[in-house]
Amino acid sequence: MNAVTTSPTSSDVDVVLPCLNEAAALPWVLARIPDGWRALVVDNGSTDGSAELARARGATVVNEPRRGFGAACHAGLTAATADIVCFCDCDASLDPSLLVPFVREVHAGAADLVLGRRRPQSRGAWPAHARAGNLVLARMLRRRTGLPLHDLGPLRAARREPLLALGLTDRRSGYPLQMVVRAADAGWRISEHDVPYLPRAGASKVTGTWRGTWQAVRDMSRVLAEPAPQTTGGGIPR
Repeated sequence: MNAVTTSPTSSDVDVVLPCLNEAAALPWVLARIPDGWRALVVDNGSTDGSAELARARGATVVNEPRRGFGAACHAGLTAATADIVCFCDCDASLDPSLLVPFVREVHAGAADLVLGRRRPQSRGAWPAHARAGNLVLARMLRRRTGLPLHDLGPLRAARREPLLALGLTDRRSGYPLQMVVRAADAGWRISEHDVPYLPRAGASKVTGTWRGTWQAVRDMSRVLAEPAPQTTGGGIPR
């Protein structure tokens, strides 16, 4: 059972930050959460004091004992209360302040889901094997949805209730892809914008190794193999 370990507060936007041993990156990330927004740090079993550090810096901490990127993301989504929910990695590879125009686009009704297309700022920011896996999956995603998307990056924004209505079930690496596929199947308007991608702080938990990348590709390939639904549940109210 998920536990929110600080008192919930109202905010314009909730930012879900899945976290597993990210104490080195958290101060940088949390300092870049825009004013008036709430940081939801989802602790996925950290042993380096990440939860305590996040709490001390004013973040709301959600405990998710089930390991998995999707498990952490979905725990944050279900704990969120704001109308618009954003997602961002917690490893300092992406600046959460870049979400401001994403939120503006969703709030204005110009898009239902806004994604960040990662643009590496240095050779070490995105390992070759991880980038290759992403390119393959993005190509498969374009064939599956017909949308001109290029990345499955974690920086994104959408409205909370429609996201919950998508009924996302993946609790591993396939979660971000399942969100895009189900949103596309439901007729969402999805846009993509370039964002700078920085070298992460610490070791990657998913794509830092060939084995991790292969597992992520397998998880996402399984999502792409899911049949399109016969109904449009999860659609955006107009």
